[in-house]
Amino acid sequence: MLRHRLLVGLLWLAAACAGVLAVAQVPDRLREDFAPPGSAAVDANDAIVAAYRSGGDEKPVVPVVTLPPGTSADDPRARSALRAAFAAAERAVGGRAVSYPRTGDRGFVGDGGRTVYGLVFPRVSPGESDMADGPDPARLLDGAMRPALPDGASLRITGMDGLEEDAGGEGPSVLVETLVGGLGALVVLAFVFGSLLAVVPLLIAAVSILTSFVLVYAITGVTEVNFMVQFVVALIGLGVAVDYSLLVVTRWREERARGLDGAAATRRAMATAGNAVVFSAAAVAIGLIAMVAVPVGFLRSVAYGGMIIPAVSALATLTLLPVVLVTAGPALDRIGPRRRATGARAGRAWTAWARRVIRFRVPAVLASVAVLGSLAFAATGMNLGEAHSGALAKSGPAYDGLSELRRAGVPSGVLTPVDVLVPRGTDPAAVAAELRTVPGVRAVAAPGDGAWRDGGSAVLTVVPVAEGGTDEGRATVAAVRDAAPPGTMVGGGTAAEMDFADTVYGIFPIMLGLVCLLTFVLLARAFRSPLLALKAVLLNLLSLAAVLGAIVLVWQHGYGSDLVWGISATGSVAAFVPAMVFAFLYGLSMDYEVFILARMREEYDRTGSTRAAVVEGIGRTGRLVTSAGLILFLAFASLAAAPIIEVKIFATGLGIGILLDATVVRALLVPALVSLFGRWNWWLPGWAARVLRVAPSPLPAPEEERERIAAAV
Repeated sequence: MLRHRLLVGLLWLAAACAGVLAVAQVPDRLREDFAPPGSAAVDANDAIVAAYRSGGDEKPVVPVVTLPPGTSADDPRARSALRAAFAAAERAVGGRAVSYPRTGDRGFVGDGGRTVYGLVFPRVSPGESDMADGPDPARLLDGAMRPALPDGASLRITGMDGLEEDAGGEGPSVLVETLVGGLGALVVLAFVFGSLLAVVPLLIAAVSILTSFVLVYAITGVTEVNFMVQFVVALIGLGVAVDYSLLVVTRWREERARGLDGAAATRRAMATAGNAVVFSAAAVAIGLIAMVAVPVGFLRSVAYGGMIIPAVSALATLTLLPVVLVTAGPALDRIGPRRRATGARAGRAWTAWARRVIRFRVPAVLASVAVLGSLAFAATGMNLGEAHSGALAKSGPAYDGLSELRRAGVPSGVLTPVDVLVPRGTDPAAVAAELRTVPGVRAVAAPGDGAWRDGGSAVLTVVPVAEGGTDEGRATVAAVRDAAPPGTMVGGGTAAEMDFADTVYGIFPIMLGLVCLLTFVLLARAFRSPLLALKAVLLNLLSLAAVLGAIVLVWQHGYGSDLVWGISATGSVAAFVPAMVFAFLYGLSMDYEVFILARMREEYDRTGSTRAAVVEGIGRTGRLVTSAGLILFLAFASLAAAPIIEVKIFATGLGIGILLDATVVRALLVPALVSLFGRWNWWLPGWAARVLRVAPSPLPAPEEERERIAAAV
């Protein structure tokens, strides 16, 4: 690279310029579809939308009409007006609508008949994921229904989509979030370096992100890519690229402080820290294999984006960064208001910390495992599903409509109905009668005319008591599926969510085993130690379980979501979140393991002392890992500003995971365990060394180990 500086620089400049163009084009080529293909619910939803152009997994708009005091929906004049109003609503959205005047079902009224609600399914086209680009259905319904309502009646319009919009708002764009994360990274880097050298990792991150968008743009021409990829590339790319370059630049400064010139220091940094970058990027890619292997399109597309960014970041770190360091590094490092120590010696604070951890290694292990184990236990209560309506908004028109339903004694399950497609040759009335007997069903709408019949088939709408995101709601959907006669297709968003969880987590144990095996082999070769590799894999799994438990506490139970974001307990966690948190955190947190243990292995090979390896390894990497973790945390905190609750939960999990990993796991549990394992850390038998194609590492004798420790001290 150093012999071809100009060529390397021009190639990366061209890639970054192409990335500027790609950034503007990529958002228009992304999709918002989360459904897994080929599941029973997705097939049902597709068939319903193809035949009736409404419903499926698209949630209905729910108009809530409150009649004047003393007036009931059974009054002939009021009933006639309500019938006209809901007919106008059906025409306004071009779909289908159902209500009490049309069915006579008391399940569509509340408060003794004074409150009447309906389900209005706007028209959609096959392949559409939502109505975001069309007219607002709530406004259409308001304009169509009000003129037909009785005098003195009030109209409020709610629905799950409306509640989510009221809760989220617009939120900042990907560009704004990336800039906010970059500003936070600059502050941390300025503190670490105290010179203009702080801009170098940000330069590498900017080039890596822009180049990654070029590759994402190319992928969109081959396969469908989910909209979350842009967040993944921009914000995870910011953290990963800065982490990799921070590791190399820190080692470069250390070698410079030992007297090497710019080029020699760069070569030495690449031979040590650069090697760790390669293994770190490989660990991130391995963690994402689980999502690539899962037969769900949107998870695969996010995994593609997730693998692109560490690969490009590592490539930029290994090629462009050496050129920048040799060309401008010394000059940049001399400019700064408060230039910090270059790192010729290990940090005193972290060295002292490592000695204390070694001294109290047993209590350190017990305390760390207690914290992580308690959080991991909370994960056993995770409820997969959609967020409850009460968590979506605390104000706004949709919230007012939900409040009116509750006041009238109508359960919120009416917001998440289930569409049932009855095939030709099956009596829809008989199916409806059977489904009305299912526990948890409030009403079954089966109009025999208009938009509810097509070519001999029929669509029914089952109105549950409990929301689909609750255990009771899912139990109702499962019971509806069991009660439906053969040939009948049960759709709806809840059924699709249930199928999604079965698809993803049904094969997840196999994928988890594959990922752990590949990671073990990779790390065993990197550390030349099967014990260190096994420890890294097991600690990663424990850390991930703790993160899932933290998500349950913060979001599902609301211990933090209301305080930070003003969002009440969601009651559940979207089914895709645990899989994505695992895939990304497994590799990202392994970065710190590689950074620390690679340095410990280097120091052990130099001194032959486990104690010296732990003290020097933590002393050299403690501030680096803490700073890198803080930068990643700031990037994820920026991602948590996204308006979508599921993205907030995902970002929260990543942020908590990075903090736990950089503090409890890597700064406390890892050095304590390495100290406990002693000489067994460094053992690599000959047969394993031949398989891994590295030099063997014989097991030192206990006496020799003690002598080496005494000599080192």
